[in-house]
Amino acid sequence: MANRLLRLDRRGLVLLYIFLGTLRESVARQIRYSVPEETDKGFFVGSISKDLGLEPWELTERRVRIVSRGKTQLFALNPRSGSLITAGRIDREELCETVSSCLLNMEILVEDTLRIYGVEVEIMDINDNAPSFREEEVEIKVSEHATLGSRFPLPNARDPDVGVNSLQRYQLSSNSYFSLQVRGGTDGTKNPELVLEGSLDREKEAAHQLLLTAFDGGDPIRQGAVPIRVVVLDVNDHIPKFTQSVYGVSVPENLSSGTRVLMVNATDPDEGINGEVVYSFRNMESKASEIFQLDSQTGEVLIRGSLDFEKYRFYEMEIQGQDGGGLSTTAKMLITVMDVNDNAPEITITSSTNSVLENSPPGTVIALLNVQDQDSGENGQVSCFIPNNLPFKLEKTYGNYYKLITNRALDREQVQSYNITLTATDQGSPPLSTETHILLNVADDNDNPPTFAYSSYSAYIPENNPRGASFFSVTALDRDSKENAQVTYSLVEDTLQGAPLSSYISINSETGVLYALRSFDYEQFRDLKLWVTALDRGNPPLSSNMSLSLFVLDQNDNAPEILYPTRPTDGSTGVELAPRSAEPGYLVTKVVAVDRDSGQNAWLSYRLLKASEPGLFTVGLHTGEVRTARALLDRDALKQSLVVAVQDHGQPPLSATVTLTVAVADSIPDVLADLSSLESPTNPDDSGLTLYLVVAVAAVSCVFLAFVIVLLALRLQRWHRSRLLQASGGGLVGVSASHFVGVDGVRAFLQTYSHEVSLTADSRKSHLIFPQPNYADTLISQESCEKSEPLLIAEDSATGLGKCDPTSNQDPISKESALVVNAGK
Repeated sequence: MANRLLRLDRRGLVLLYIFLGTLRESVARQIRYSVPEETDKGFFVGSISKDLGLEPWELTERRVRIVSRGKTQLFALNPRSGSLITAGRIDREELCETVSSCLLNMEILVEDTLRIYGVEVEIMDINDNAPSFREEEVEIKVSEHATLGSRFPLPNARDPDVGVNSLQRYQLSSNSYFSLQVRGGTDGTKNPELVLEGSLDREKEAAHQLLLTAFDGGDPIRQGAVPIRVVVLDVNDHIPKFTQSVYGVSVPENLSSGTRVLMVNATDPDEGINGEVVYSFRNMESKASEIFQLDSQTGEVLIRGSLDFEKYRFYEMEIQGQDGGGLSTTAKMLITVMDVNDNAPEITITSSTNSVLENSPPGTVIALLNVQDQDSGENGQVSCFIPNNLPFKLEKTYGNYYKLITNRALDREQVQSYNITLTATDQGSPPLSTETHILLNVADDNDNPPTFAYSSYSAYIPENNPRGASFFSVTALDRDSKENAQVTYSLVEDTLQGAPLSSYISINSETGVLYALRSFDYEQFRDLKLWVTALDRGNPPLSSNMSLSLFVLDQNDNAPEILYPTRPTDGSTGVELAPRSAEPGYLVTKVVAVDRDSGQNAWLSYRLLKASEPGLFTVGLHTGEVRTARALLDRDALKQSLVVAVQDHGQPPLSATVTLTVAVADSIPDVLADLSSLESPTNPDDSGLTLYLVVAVAAVSCVFLAFVIVLLALRLQRWHRSRLLQASGGGLVGVSASHFVGVDGVRAFLQTYSHEVSLTADSRKSHLIFPQPNYADTLISQESCEKSEPLLIAEDSATGLGKCDPTSNQDPISKESALVVNAGK
């Protein structure tokens, strides 16, 4: 029996321990800190990790963060030190104004356990504000017959600081007529008053200048001052009187602008201007002056701004009534703002998840939310609920925080997602409500294999592709989620031309991008077929296949081939001749090239890549013709080197170059002289080229000289025969042009020679002239006469001999028939 009782006692202790632990879980700790205002950003407030029972590094791991209702974040967490620090400058007067104790509340959320901790930070006041007066100068009118001891209210000084740092005392400058007394108000304010201590005489002194100074109790002490001008008036023996010393009214916060709040009234038994009372506000806060307006003639107090119970619930103002004689009195006006249910509740989703497994147990937390209403009383009491037909429920945790949890198992096959409507309603009249939605997806097991959009695909790759280049990308979709939807890709093993497929193509297992491991050649094979497998990471994994046909495209892989000028087998370059007398646009030579590609890959363009004399030659863009760009000058070198580039229009374009050597000279002797003056090239190829050029020019010169000698001999023979025809008056018969075909043959090679042959019948003279500008070895007429012989024979001429008369002055041109043969350009 004793053992049984002992077991029952132990069981009761266990239940009591569990109950107390559960109670302790539901009640969160309240953490308090204090920090002075106006501190720099990053100022240490408190060790939050220590107060939460955590290590500093656990703040990040357990996703600890601040949940604040305000729009401005005043504090932050330092994950390194585990401390609570300031996020910026904090101004106590801006946050709490005249409230004696400035407390800021926030919540700390430990997200992995969804626990909320309340934190309260007190902002300590420092003496950062000096007392100040709203008025720049105060004027008080006093009758000269005012009795001693008369009191005149003075303006109050304002100091936003609190405690010892707030306003402590007033001081009046020394004078013989007035003293200062301070009366304490019911709300603790200090109201200074000017007390008349001596009789005034307007005739002696019409005005008195005083200075009122206000001091606070901070360290160091700060002060503010306002000048006071007392004007002495003639007798006005009645002071205005208000019907009430204190006017009080309660108004709802939703009053519109222009609405009358109340009306004040003051009377003065004096007559005339001394009995007219003018109303004005005194010692009015700046924020109250933006909301209330006073009619100076009627005393009506109107609304000109908007009231907000959540910001200011009470206004205290002082109204002054002053007659025309300068006498005044004051009354207080107390306005209480009543709350109106004008703020709808606010729902803040602190933490939530958008997916939950269908086999999750009941009680799984879906979201953590906070509900607030800025109104007060019943208007601020909020209830939160969700529809009853959903497998979820709300549980209240800390303060106005709720947990959204599951109350039964979920089945994805029945419902794939839930759109949960959260509704918050206050207790106002009429009640206001707010709705927000949470979209929750139910995760499934791995019951869907990856699928491709099509069972087969086609891809294209140009030949000569770089190794490792990507040419296609495949994507398989899996309707599952998380790892069940993560797909990996692989190639089905196969062989191609005796080699494994994996040596030609690879695939990125994560992205499905296909890469070419070799450079494909269109001439080797033009297409291939392969299979791609998509496998998910579920347990067990599921897979699917698709086929891919890869086609190889032809590419611009042939560079242009130059046909002319041909490259000599001995390595020398071709030589082109250009006369120094060539005009701009003279055709020197033409570069001819072909491209084995087709289409735009075979479209060729020519350009001058390099020239020893820039600007001397141009190359046709599409023709390849090399022409002179300007007239040749004597200073231009005999040997001109040109590099011509030929480029196709493929992508990328291919090109080839050829080097041309152009010899510039007017005559054979000039060529030989210029060649002999050239420096011996250091390159053996240049030396061989010079040798070939000299031999060629010498051979042509010898042939030309032999032809000229034969021509002279024939001409002298015909001239000799023409003398025999003189007696019979035989005429000159022209010789056929075919006799001078040999001269044109010379022209075809040397384009810088010009020859003129003149035959006459009656002057007994004949000429074979080589003009000096084009040929240095000119034969004069006398030499021609000595070597002359008949060159022309008339059909009916008589034989006769003539004699050459070198001294004859007869004009040979008047009676001669000239035949001119030009060799040259």
